[in-house]
Amino acid sequence: MTKFSDLNLNPKVLKAVEEAGYETPTPIQAGAIPSALEGRDVLGIAQTGTGKTAGFTLPMLSLLARGRARARMPRSLVLCPTRELAAQVAENFDTYSKYLKLSRALLIGGVSFKEQEAIIDKGADVLIATPGRLLDHFERGKLILNDVKIMVVDEADRMLDMGFIPDIERIFGLTNPLTRQTLFFSATMAPEIERITNTFLSAPARVEVARQATASETIEQGVLMFKPSRRDREASEKRKVLRALIDREGDKCSNAIIFCNRKTDVDIVAKSLKKYGYDAAPIHGDLDQSQRTRTLDGFREGKLRLLVASDVAARGLDVPSVSHVFNYDVPGHAEDYVHRIGRTGRAGRDGKAVTICNPRDEKALDAVEKLIQKEIPRLENPLGGGKPDTAEADTAPAPKKSSRKPSKSAEAKADKTDKPAEKAPAQGAEDKPSSRSRSSKSSDSARGGSNGRGKGGTVVGMGDHMPSFIALSFEDRKAG
Repeated sequence: MTKFSDLNLNPKVLKAVEEAGYETPTPIQAGAIPSALEGRDVLGIAQTGTGKTAGFTLPMLSLLARGRARARMPRSLVLCPTRELAAQVAENFDTYSKYLKLSRALLIGGVSFKEQEAIIDKGADVLIATPGRLLDHFERGKLILNDVKIMVVDEADRMLDMGFIPDIERIFGLTNPLTRQTLFFSATMAPEIERITNTFLSAPARVEVARQATASETIEQGVLMFKPSRRDREASEKRKVLRALIDREGDKCSNAIIFCNRKTDVDIVAKSLKKYGYDAAPIHGDLDQSQRTRTLDGFREGKLRLLVASDVAARGLDVPSVSHVFNYDVPGHAEDYVHRIGRTGRAGRDGKAVTICNPRDEKALDAVEKLIQKEIPRLENPLGGGKPDTAEADTAPAPKKSSRKPSKSAEAKADKTDKPAEKAPAQGAEDKPSSRSRSSKSSDSARGGSNGRGKGGTVVGMGDHMPSFIALSFEDRKAG
């Protein structure tokens, strides 16, 4: 079995790895590190949670151990799709470079430009950045990238999903292809990703350690098929089901990440959970960076039990002991399901992932099951009876069909569609007619006559704004 000591790493890097408690590299690390140390381009394909970060961090540090960066001219560059993943990569560099005199800069949004510029001006051996913030600094004239010796693109498929591919291509163009070594990592290989690797990588060593988009066998999966009692109650009933699922896990759910498709739902679900006494907090791209950092730190340290997140946290969250993942929504992209549930069951631990699926998400669920090549077991509704109790008085708003909410009197009126009206309503009054059969005399009489007219030839319930052609009787239209 291969050990880190067999990989020809710099002795100071190896010492830091051993102090961190690691002896045996993961398959992606064992495959990528030797090729990277030889100076070759590397194309790494592996699912989330397999140790890709150390797979490029360790050889980079070994290659950069000698030399010194000049002002505004970083010697290496790591591109990450999200602030959280960039911050995690920075932590890995700090851990493994403790015995090396290397400087690093973290360029992410939500942080002062001046603070970042001060670090860049001193010279950064390692520059870790999100594409947008990196280009912001470049356009300000604060960065020169043609001295980059090693360039890493991490989570390339996520870059594609977030629309960063044009930025990535532009950044590649700002570096020197003759002196640049490229390490390219992705969980999946979409056609657009393959096009980029063919364009910018030179005879790369391809390291693929798992079938694309597979879920870890240590994760127990389940899906609850949820059908609301009424459309206007769907949101509150779904939140009630989520709380029941959490309660059913009991003490086994030591902590959990709850994924929502929309940022607005992240805030609503977190607020609802807190209202009912659950220790929960939201995290998504619209929150201030300092708040996101505090929330993540609290979750990592065990001070926060439930993290309600958008897909900004689906990748890059390195919290080894997450016991559960709850998919409040089925993700729109099947690959995101694998990345979400990959937050649990890490490093050989057991984990559990539960998904709530309503009828309109069944097509997305089919795509997930087709991708992972297995049927996800169906779970019983913990509330029983197939439909949850609708007596919840939740502060979060239910979805609206229109901007005007019907009054109680109108709802009561709508419930009595089988009872014909004895008297035609006044002209201009709000009317909510029931569906009528072609031969129904009672429905005709409710409208004031067989041709839709009341006494005196006036049209019932249409209002003064009615177009004149509608007011014509069938005989009039036939004659015309």
